[in-house]
Amino acid sequence: MDLNQLFISLSPSYTSVAMLLSFFLYLATVGSILPGKLVPGVTLSDRTCLHYRCNGLLSLLLLVLLLGVGSQMNLVSPTAIADRGLELLSTTFIFSVLVTLILYLVGSNSRAKSSSLKPHVSGNLIHDWLIIVMSFTTLKQDIYFVLDIQFLLITISLTRWFGIQLNPEFMGIDLKFFFVRAGMMGWLLINLSVLAKCIIEDKLSQSMILYQIFCGLYILDYFFYEEFMTSTWDIIAERLGFMLVFGDLVFIPFTFSIQGWWLLSNKVELTTAAIIANCLVFLVGYLVFRGANKQKHMFKKDPKAPIWGKPPKVIGGKLLASGYWGIARHCNYLGDLLLASSFSLPCGISSVVPYFYPIYLLILLIWRERRDEARCAEKYKDVWAEYRKLVPYRILPYVY
Repeated sequence: MDLNQLFISLSPSYTSVAMLLSFFLYLATVGSILPGKLVPGVTLSDRTCLHYRCNGLLSLLLLVLLLGVGSQMNLVSPTAIADRGLELLSTTFIFSVLVTLILYLVGSNSRAKSSSLKPHVSGNLIHDWLIIVMSFTTLKQDIYFVLDIQFLLITISLTRWFGIQLNPEFMGIDLKFFFVRAGMMGWLLINLSVLAKCIIEDKLSQSMILYQIFCGLYILDYFFYEEFMTSTWDIIAERLGFMLVFGDLVFIPFTFSIQGWWLLSNKVELTTAAIIANCLVFLVGYLVFRGANKQKHMFKKDPKAPIWGKPPKVIGGKLLASGYWGIARHCNYLGDLLLASSFSLPCGISSVVPYFYPIYLLILLIWRERRDEARCAEKYKDVWAEYRKLVPYRILPYVY
């Protein structure tokens, strides 16, 4: 594909816009009317508590059913997403940028006082960041002035990157929860469309089947335990800006599906031993990832709930040091890395391209682990130091 063809493929069309907006409209509609468990979120600093309707699994199954019926009736093409992959990528990216700008403008002008909606700026961008700049350096020397201007531009960018409001809403819909749901469903829809294209073109292989099964189980499990998402750091602490909007709507569905796209054009023959090993990596990764997150979620809901059949060991009345959390301080990251590797292993080792996701995830999780360590050390102080002594390993026991 030359540059001209690439440019044409990346150009949004009315069809790609209609597909994306229809998807969002469906999610907004069924998310509001389908039955689902109403889960209370974490209590915020102003003592308020948001509630989330966890009907993602039902919404997903209904959507797949409707698309399947529509495909059988020739109302929709099962390969529509796969045929317009780059087009949908650029359309979703543009949408993410527009949403980020709207969130920034609305947040800057908000006069709300609640923890969820109050802006983390005064509304006067130069005023907000000039105060930060002045607190770091003086403007007595030219070199300091240059550094201050650079810092000002960086901090302005960071405001858009991290967002202004914690839990912005649109027509009663919590956008943060909505976008992560859209990203995970989008990932599955891309995979299913690639699978349909693979079957139609008679390119189905063991590798593709293995990849689809692993990703399908992971996504279904995510929505089965959707309520656990309400206690994650992204939901309870991260403000909604470009980082989360782009990450949820673009990065998750379009980069996590790279392996499927690669297998569509590259045939990989796996040995029986390789298939068994791949299954073991997925199984161990799932047990660690889901087990650790479930233990953390249950501990936040009930600090006295038993872990592995025993009363939990708690440091300073705040930090869980039992189960997986007594093995490594960020053991859920290990499970996540193993799962990511299991998605790529069906592609063999002839190319690094299918391993983009686990490589990226390794870098991201090490960065997040370091960030988490710094935040926890500042928040818990001596309690965190005691926890580190009791649980010395960060992610992988005896290694890191």
